[in-house]
Amino acid sequence: MIMISENQSPKKSIFKNPFVYSSLLILVVAVYVGWIIFSRHQDTRAYDERAADAQAKKQREQDRAAIEQLGGRQLAIQMLYATPRIHRGETAQVCFGVANAKTVTLEPQNSPVWPSHNLCVDVKPAKTTTYTLTAAGADGNSVSQEVTIEVH
Repeated sequence: MIMISENQSPKKSIFKNPFVYSSLLILVVAVYVGWIIFSRHQDTRAYDERAADAQAKKQREQDRAAIEQLGGRQLAIQMLYATPRIHRGETAQVCFGVANAKTVTLEPQNSPVWPSHNLCVDVKPAKTTTYTLTAAGADGNSVSQEVTIEVH
């Protein structure tokens, strides 16, 4: 037989404390909710990656289609036009678009030009002038076109 003195109290079991069970239940629920949130986050991330890949693929296809529309892989002057008639002293525009050009020149012209799918340059001819656009590719090949502006 065990004797307990007046100053000693019997040891209480931790399992008889309802706080332990409540804490354990809260911990289990918190772990379960955390697992759900984590797995949903992973699923969402995987979905976002698939959506981004699909969007990138679609963009590449659209870019390829645009390249084909804009001249494919060959050097080309896609457009060249100008204000057809002006009065002496007025300013006109020469507009052009090239594909796959490394350099572009517009003569006679003092302003610099560069390869572009759509670029307009202001010109001020004193008399009827024919402008020549020359586009050169990286391989050394070149193409040219002319446009005339009448001055009255």
